[in-house]
Amino acid sequence: MPRDFTARVLSVVRRIPPGRVATYGDVAKMAGRPRAARAVGNIMKGLGRPDVPAHRVIAAGGRLGGYGGNEALKRALLTAEGIIVRNGRIRLNDYRWRGKQGGQGRHGGHGGRGR
Repeated sequence: MPRDFTARVLSVVRRIPPGRVATYGDVAKMAGRPRAARAVGNIMKGLGRPDVPAHRVIAAGGRLGGYGGNEALKRALLTAEGIIVRNGRIRLNDYRWRGKQGGQGRHGGHGGRGR
């Protein structure tokens, strides 16, 4: 994977605010390569950098995704930010961040309605 794409991915992920998520595909699109969701997943896998909130990047349809094999930790980190996870999924309509729109969904930046 070219370094410039990796740098763009990391830049996008750093901007995802607490209490919000983006899919691997969302991040790929914002980084300029809309068909590179799998590449974004590979970049996030095992990243382990405290300056990049990789736990806020999830799979399509609101599924949590792998998080380097530690889905329980990903769930705990998201829950600590006020994101409700049910049956391994997040309601994208409530928590999805879309970048340039300021990151505010219908519930502001602080979570959903308790579903």
